[in-house]
Amino acid sequence: MANNLYITSTESRSGKSAICLGIMELLIRNIDRVGFFRPLIRDKNEKPDNDIELISKYFKLDIPYDDMYGCTTTEANELIALGKQDVLIERIFTKYNNIKDDYDFVLCEGTDFEGSTSSLEFDINAEVANNLGCPVLLVASAHNKTPGNTFNAIEATVESLNEKGCKILSIIVNRANPSDEKEIINYLDRKFEDSDMLIYSIPNEKYLGNPTIGEIVEILNARVLYGHDQLDRHAHNIIVAAMQLRNFLKGIDHGTLVITPGDRGDVIIACLASVSSVTMPAISGILLTGGLRPEETICKLIEGLSNMVPIVSVETDTFNSARMVDNIHAVISPTNTRKITRALELFEKNVSVSDLTEKIIETQTTTVTPKMFEYNLIQKAKIQKQHIVLPEGEDERILRAAEILLRRDVVKLSLLGNEIEIRKKMMRLGLHLEGAEIIDIKKSQRYDEYVESYYELRKNKGITREMAKDIMSDVSFFGTMMINKGHADGLVSGAAHTTQATIRPAFEIIKTKPGISLVSSIFFMCMSDRVLVYGDCAVNPEPNAAQLAEIAINSAQTAKTFGINPVVAMLSYSTGESGKGEDVDKVREATKIAKKLSEIHYPGLKIEGPIQYDAAVDPEVALRKMPESEVAGKATVFIFPDLNTGNNTYKAVQRSAGAVAIGPVLQGLKMPVNDLSRGCTVTDIVNTVAITAIQAIGKKGLI
Repeated sequence: MANNLYITSTESRSGKSAICLGIMELLIRNIDRVGFFRPLIRDKNEKPDNDIELISKYFKLDIPYDDMYGCTTTEANELIALGKQDVLIERIFTKYNNIKDDYDFVLCEGTDFEGSTSSLEFDINAEVANNLGCPVLLVASAHNKTPGNTFNAIEATVESLNEKGCKILSIIVNRANPSDEKEIINYLDRKFEDSDMLIYSIPNEKYLGNPTIGEIVEILNARVLYGHDQLDRHAHNIIVAAMQLRNFLKGIDHGTLVITPGDRGDVIIACLASVSSVTMPAISGILLTGGLRPEETICKLIEGLSNMVPIVSVETDTFNSARMVDNIHAVISPTNTRKITRALELFEKNVSVSDLTEKIIETQTTTVTPKMFEYNLIQKAKIQKQHIVLPEGEDERILRAAEILLRRDVVKLSLLGNEIEIRKKMMRLGLHLEGAEIIDIKKSQRYDEYVESYYELRKNKGITREMAKDIMSDVSFFGTMMINKGHADGLVSGAAHTTQATIRPAFEIIKTKPGISLVSSIFFMCMSDRVLVYGDCAVNPEPNAAQLAEIAINSAQTAKTFGINPVVAMLSYSTGESGKGEDVDKVREATKIAKKLSEIHYPGLKIEGPIQYDAAVDPEVALRKMPESEVAGKATVFIFPDLNTGNNTYKAVQRSAGAVAIGPVLQGLKMPVNDLSRGCTVTDIVNTVAITAIQAIGKKGLI
């Protein structure tokens, strides 16, 4: 198994950082501990290296910044000037080996080919890769090039790397013109047909090359006048407002940065009016030039507006300001999650991840980290796209999660809520939710049908048609009815509603599966090296023995659906036959019932109980307490005797052991409904939607 990879490029500005993101994602889901290293970075007194910050923060690498690079460019220049290039290489190797000793795999990113060392950087990259025994992944830029020029650059680099003894594993042609991609791939396949290199092409994505307003502010040393919380907007294009309004407004497009002198109050007001208009494209911001600020009356008007975009001011004149903005080289910053998501999406769509994974590491480890598990959720959800309804469509976190899910092509989505409010928030947040269905309940053509269906379901409970109308106006009930009628496959709610508000409609409309008497829940507890299943930690306060047995069988089936081999421990304060008392007797009886149920529903399932947690999870303790057990020391599914024990235990493990808790995941319903915490993050929502989609796929027998 290989333990390293070196990513280098044919030239500067190749989009190498985006490829690093994709490769790092690929590695982390297959290997336990992955490190990151750069041989050369720019001087620290300028600012921290963006790619180190990007990879370190996004993948939460626990590596000190100074350990993640070999030398700065100043140090390298000094050594080269003294004829000590060998010392330079040795210093790089020493720092690399320090990080290699602590990690199973190290991804190395080569230099940027910028600055005074650029002429030597190719040799440094080749020497570092060769002497470390790193296979090389070559990134070639096709941006603003003819296919012929791209071929020449690749061939020259491949020839030089081969001469230096480097093993080239793959070539990725980045930022290609979509119309040239087929020609590029065909040519390279023919040129290197005798090699085993994997060759891919990724189309140019202007969005990744567009700077944010925050980047523009930093590079131009601009002053932010308004919209301090909107600086993550992207400037897709620029327009200089030098003409009359009737002509200027025609040039506005989505993401336009408007550049105008600071005394053009008419332009400023027109731009802000367009921000509030649902019929005009959403601009990204306004750049005021010449050091001029709007007059007092204009400022007062601006301060009273509810919809805002960044308004920033620079001292330079309009012409030079526009020129500087146009020349900005945008990066993927660690805080720009939307760019990161888009870069990963492009990588996954254009690179065969499975083939490249096999090529890089040949064999996979059995360790499952939280990042691996979360990635696998997304991949499983993509097996067959399911339609998930999100009743809380006006919640900002829901909208941000929806954009990620749609961009990564995970599910189909329906958002419930006031359509005008949802679209206003989308515009304000700069989100793209193309493909999402927005349903305003009272305007829906299905409303009357759903009212009648609910009335028929509940009329024997005293529900009238008028009551049914009121109830079906609730987003949770409407969304649940969508599932019941086959208009959606699953529902995720709870970001702004209580658990009861999410679960009650499911109890009334969807109901439990045949043969299932109760709805229960599990949490996926993602430890540093494995994923465990805890149930029930969220729904049933005091399950009896029969219910506990049912929870065990359902939890085992849920574990299997998500790729976890179920080995079930029925937990108690006593192990085996030693304990006495009502509580331990309940678990003992539940274990007997569960074993009988497993013969019908899950033949071969391993179940043990009563058993203490330490005996269930620790092989050494298991050897002392239950040496003959097939479960002790190997358990993956832990069934708690009551809600008090389960809820406190999962939270204790989450906080004390640093585990990632994903859930609660509801089980037992005919169709999947899952509840969010009101304190949930965007990542929590994305994971829960993926889980719900996988449950829907499983109910259709597709996994």
